[in-house]
Amino acid sequence: MQETAVPSAPPTPPVSLAALLSRDDLGLRQITGPPAGEVTIHGAHTSEMSDPYPYLLGGELLLTAGVHIPEAAGRPGSFDFDGYVARIVAAGGAALGFGVAPVHDTVPAGLVAACEEHGLPLVEVPPRTTFSGVARAVWQLMARARLSELRRITEAQQGLAAAASRPDPVPSVLRRLAGRLEGRAVLYGPEGAEIAAAGREPGDEVRRALAELARFVTGHPSSTATDTVAGTRLAAYALGPGRGFVLGVAAPHRESGDHTIASVAAVLLSLLTGEHQSGTGAARSSALVRLLLGARREEVAPLLGGGEGDGAVTRWYVVHARPDTGAPDAVSASALGAALGSPLVDAADDVVRVLVPAPPRAEDGGGVRERDGGVRPEGDGSVRPEAGAAAPRKPPAGSGPAGSGPAAQPGWTLGVSAPVAPAEWPAADAQAARALARARATRSALVRHAERPGFADLVPPGEAEAHARALLAPIGGVPALAETLRAWLSLHGSWDRTAVALSVHRNTVRQRIARCAALLGADLDDPDVRMELWFALRHLRG
Repeated sequence: MQETAVPSAPPTPPVSLAALLSRDDLGLRQITGPPAGEVTIHGAHTSEMSDPYPYLLGGELLLTAGVHIPEAAGRPGSFDFDGYVARIVAAGGAALGFGVAPVHDTVPAGLVAACEEHGLPLVEVPPRTTFSGVARAVWQLMARARLSELRRITEAQQGLAAAASRPDPVPSVLRRLAGRLEGRAVLYGPEGAEIAAAGREPGDEVRRALAELARFVTGHPSSTATDTVAGTRLAAYALGPGRGFVLGVAAPHRESGDHTIASVAAVLLSLLTGEHQSGTGAARSSALVRLLLGARREEVAPLLGGGEGDGAVTRWYVVHARPDTGAPDAVSASALGAALGSPLVDAADDVVRVLVPAPPRAEDGGGVRERDGGVRPEGDGSVRPEAGAAAPRKPPAGSGPAGSGPAAQPGWTLGVSAPVAPAEWPAADAQAARALARARATRSALVRHAERPGFADLVPPGEAEAHARALLAPIGGVPALAETLRAWLSLHGSWDRTAVALSVHRNTVRQRIARCAALLGADLDDPDVRMELWFALRHLRG
């Protein structure tokens, strides 16, 4: 019979009675009952009540010194041991620990007989061992088991995330999940047919029951259900509301962290099957094939999708991002893309690149134009609209106020390019890289690159580039010098910030700038010289 289950944090794992008996410092001894290795304990509780039933939750090691048992309990009928033990078993007690001395010198024979009759493990606690010491040992063992379980879950999460980033993500995730749970993992399609499976093949009865459980979750509000058939634990997870995809799991045993591991796999498969269901994955695959076969970027850009109800996207932002701590992984990169409103994510090395659709321009009747110039840090990501601009449409997910572009994201440092047409994506990629370098140097959550008309636009581009090449020719053969000079000028001559932006030592920055000054024969303390060099660097291409 199916049982609905609500996903939750993994509970504290129980510990084996055998592990508690192996503690030499406690000196515990099992007198009767099933083998200690088959008994699990979920906690310890002390009670001297003659009926402990109301005070037990189930799974406890009940500790008692027999205060409620009269000293004459050895006489027939003097104490109802059978009724006492029956109540413990009915409450779900896992074992009974009896402390000898000061009340009783030995464990009463009637208690031993009753525990043996009801199959309740009976443990003798020696006089030197306190009940608080036994309880502390139980909690210590549970804490160790909990830590071990968390490590297992963490390793499984990392393995599943890595599997999801492989060229064959769905089969890879199923194989990794089946291996972790030592069982079978199946992905069912909307019609109930097996799309992919991995792990040991179960018997026909289990296979039919798992398929039935998968159909059960698709037709009920609960997204998770469990069952047990032929000694095999079954679980089914609906992958997103209304999609019809289901993850089925069959395992010979079920540990406390298995549900959490399977839930992680279900989330990853939800993302993968959601993309398949919407058809956007096929469109992006088509765009990739066309690019590889020589199509122009502006020809394939419409296949990439974009805004919510905005029609074809004509402009895009390139975002470079780095996590504030650690290195980015496939899952965190995908989550960042989702927050920015784009599935077009590239996680390479320590930088994540995201291609984000931009809202229509004001002159197209659907947004605002950006009026901030150069590269600057953003406090709240806001951009003021040009006077008289049309009212903006609803901004896409992850954008700043009034659709000004991608907004800052918690835990990330972002560099954002100006909105550009597909033909200008390479230039926007360079803009985003420089913006990210400045964001890291200035410790800003987000730095945005945006173009505005200025004096530089009065010079024809060809003449400006020719002048730039001539002026910067002495350092043109050493890319590191031009890169350092650009960063140093953009950061107003700050040695420390330039060093952070370029990931070099500040002395290296000083040496490179001194070399630039010598080769150019220029006084870099002169603001006019700096302005001219900045003009040249902005127009230097290639």
